[in-house]
Amino acid sequence: MEIITEEKKRQMTVPVIGMTCAACASSVENVLSKQEGVLECAVNFANESAQIAFDPYQTTPENLKKSLQAVGYDLILDTENASIKQAEIKTNHYQSLKKRVFWASVLTLPVVIIGMFFMNMPYVSWLMLLLTTPVLAVFGRGVFVNAWKQARYRKANMDTLVALSTGIAYMFSIFNTLNPDFWHSLGLHAHVYYEAAAVVIVFIMLGKLLEERAKANTSSAIKKLMGLQPRTVWVIENGEEREIPISEVRVGDRIIVKPGDKIAVDGKVLSGVSFVDESTLSGEPIPVEKSKGHKLYAGTVNQQGSFRFLAEKVGSETLLAQIISMVQHAQGSKAPIQKLTDKIAGIFVPVVIGIALITLLVWTILGGDNAATQGLLAAVTVLVIACPCALGLATPTAIMVGVGKGAENGILIKDAESLELAHRINAVILDKTGTITEGKPTVSNSIWTIGSPLLKEIAYSIESQSSHPLAEAVVEHMKLEGVKTVPVQHFESITGKGVKALVEGETYYMGSPVWMNELGILSHDLPIIQWQSEAKTVIVFADKRQILAVFGITDPIKSTSLQAVESLQSAGIEVFMLTGDNVFTAQKVAESVGIQHFKAQVLPSDKAAFVAELQQQGKIVAMVGDGINDSHALAQADVSIAMGKGSDIAMDVAKMTLISSDLRKISQAIRLSKWTVAAIHQNLFWAFIYNLIGIPLAAGVLYPVNGFLLNPMIAGAAMALSSVSVVANSLRLKSKKL
Repeated sequence: MEIITEEKKRQMTVPVIGMTCAACASSVENVLSKQEGVLECAVNFANESAQIAFDPYQTTPENLKKSLQAVGYDLILDTENASIKQAEIKTNHYQSLKKRVFWASVLTLPVVIIGMFFMNMPYVSWLMLLLTTPVLAVFGRGVFVNAWKQARYRKANMDTLVALSTGIAYMFSIFNTLNPDFWHSLGLHAHVYYEAAAVVIVFIMLGKLLEERAKANTSSAIKKLMGLQPRTVWVIENGEEREIPISEVRVGDRIIVKPGDKIAVDGKVLSGVSFVDESTLSGEPIPVEKSKGHKLYAGTVNQQGSFRFLAEKVGSETLLAQIISMVQHAQGSKAPIQKLTDKIAGIFVPVVIGIALITLLVWTILGGDNAATQGLLAAVTVLVIACPCALGLATPTAIMVGVGKGAENGILIKDAESLELAHRINAVILDKTGTITEGKPTVSNSIWTIGSPLLKEIAYSIESQSSHPLAEAVVEHMKLEGVKTVPVQHFESITGKGVKALVEGETYYMGSPVWMNELGILSHDLPIIQWQSEAKTVIVFADKRQILAVFGITDPIKSTSLQAVESLQSAGIEVFMLTGDNVFTAQKVAESVGIQHFKAQVLPSDKAAFVAELQQQGKIVAMVGDGINDSHALAQADVSIAMGKGSDIAMDVAKMTLISSDLRKISQAIRLSKWTVAAIHQNLFWAFIYNLIGIPLAAGVLYPVNGFLLNPMIAGAAMALSSVSVVANSLRLKSKKL
């Protein structure tokens, strides 16, 4: 269970136990939403979870749990073992259901054979009663218990339909078994429908069994991710190696990784060299070389070498744990298209009961001979065939498979809305540094106008306090010269321009040439324009009077950026580049990757304004960035995409994250969105068309034309198969190649 605490608000995602259909999810959502203190609630039938936002001063999770238990459902509130407990409950339920289906089938088979071939044998009705009763009262008992719990609180779900239909058929058959003379006196035969009641129960249970198995496959991506962590690790304590459970690993522990081992937590290599397979997180098949200082991530697999590393993030803080949490949240979130189906599912059962009553009434008035029995049979068939399961599963199963497919390919999707919207993107805005380029800038040229060791120490000290990638490049360059630091009295970052600092009573500036021009600090003797024309970013170090040094910084373009841009443009998507860098560098980079539209010297607020400008033109805009300065534009965009190797803030704001930072994944995400939305539309079409055709047939609309009246047993089989077919259609996404 994931819990996020905010001021006066708590959000939690918890497993829900006992739901059998989409109407159940609607009931659970309705019950929870009406509890005092609940601010928001969304229940997902496919992954059996509830996302709840509530005021902890007005209610507690325990109160919410009690409110659901009263209507036959339950919540798992154990934060540590929620997933394990839910899996155990589902496994036990599946095994129990399998046994009940088997024994119910054993008893139902002779009932069907007798009903079809031996209806004239002595005491046939009593024998069928004897065989059918355990099917309903023992093996199918849960249907009637759940329906009763719903009825007590004026709720209705699929169990209500099944209990009504089979219960009426069963009670009507008992009446005819006990009082056959009632119908004989009217010149009619005392029909019994034990086989219909028993077969419907068996088909409902069998459908649930197949549905549970199919639904388990939709969450296989989560199971794979959870299986990536080892159970134990080898740590070094007091110079000795010791094996401990992963739950006991703490930040600062030194861990040994041997050939073939899975890496347990996030950290940094201390010693040794090896190659690590990171495909499970990034989707990239080529192992990455790791040596001293390189980052490691939980869930990745060491190859041939061995090394020691320092644990830096453990438990829920690791990248793998965050991915699992985000995938679970995304799979539980609702796509906008699902709001309509939720409303329909909420009123579906009462409407169907109304249709069944109308069917019985019309047959009774207009049916002629045997009107009452045929009307009853038609009403029972309507109740059986009309199931909201397929409707409720249509959207969430496709979303679950789509999100899982994305995670397996290094595309982390935060919510269903972004997955549904991505296929409509017609404009993509790319940041330059760290998005189109590698984001690993290095100083290629430097000129000092005054070669004072103290000035180098001041420049080094100022840049050491900045988190900007360009500052890091200067720091790494000056480290090689063995420069020391000096105290910095005041440090101020000027967004989009540079930094200003006070050192030993003197003000110094480190930033772009444009900013220096604004400050009136000029120099015509330095090759600033020449370096910029060579696609180098220039950083200037100055005091209030003069330029003290200039640094030419290069940042290589990613080898995949050109192919990524071509792929987007060939799909009819306009590609733009925004950068805070100078015009010369921006133009050079844009030309290198085939981008026709770009803007240079753009401030963070300008990026967001440009996104809004495109949106006003009616475009669906995707913003792709990696830095803190991109976060405003990411929040403004319709679909926001962050680079996995970028800043934490960018990844927090973005709705999608490309773990490998490979821009080719954008086209893959758009294709995944297209396929997922297509699967949703197909599912909804078949769910609606099934009921639009099935209910009138069950009511007997063809009877006046050709005498056709749908058998309740066939209706039960059709209902079961409708849910399975929807889930199976969603599972087709797994076979697609992104």
